[in-house]
Amino acid sequence: MINYMKSENYRLIRKKSFHITSGVGFLLIFAAAIILYFYGQHESSFPYANSSFFYANVIGNNILILIIAFLFNLALTGRDMSLIKQSVSFGISKNTIFWSKLILTLSYFLVICVVGILLMIGLGENIFVKEEQSVIHFLIASFNMLPIVLSGFFMIHAMKMMRVSQLFIIMMLFFIFVFSGDLLRVMLSPFSRLHELYKYAPSAQFDDNLMNYMEQTVQFEYSYWITAIVISVICLLIGARKFTKQPID
Repeated sequence: MINYMKSENYRLIRKKSFHITSGVGFLLIFAAAIILYFYGQHESSFPYANSSFFYANVIGNNILILIIAFLFNLALTGRDMSLIKQSVSFGISKNTIFWSKLILTLSYFLVICVVGILLMIGLGENIFVKEEQSVIHFLIASFNMLPIVLSGFFMIHAMKMMRVSQLFIIMMLFFIFVFSGDLLRVMLSPFSRLHELYKYAPSAQFDDNLMNYMEQTVQFEYSYWITAIVISVICLLIGARKFTKQPID
């Protein structure tokens, strides 16, 4: 497994798409900072040139983060999937291929996320009006987002390894992480005992996390981890099982 991961890592770090995705992510952070700073300097009544609102750009743009996660995962599950047959012929198990690609892409994605958070804090604390405990609230809200984003990453990986179309994957991301809460709330409204279950939907948890952050009442929420673990385990078990059984063209 180690040798296979080394070869995959060698291929990954030499991909232009990998570096472009990372660069675009950092560029978006800089762009958000520049735009807010510009308006803050030229519009005296502009209320959003502060660190708290700047950090909210991350807490509120969950689908953008998931799209970046999709692009990171695609680095080793896109055209590289055509090389799986060759790898299997050299005696590498499908199980090793599934988990190696996941571990590598996830590791780099997490590193980029950490660097992005540090960049956000560096910009927010140096060029904007500081708000009390904004960094602490930002870190707590980011930590609450982490398990849900990871569950999305695992879902993307599982579906890509099962050769699900990219369009369908993106549709599923929007359905689960943007619309699921509202849909469940409507569907369960006639059932008083089940109605509150919509709060465990990923999209509802994203919205709740953002609202708590904006109201400066954000705190660690274990329920986000429960939802994420359920989604992650189901996706990874199904994905690994289906991938190891599907024929290699």
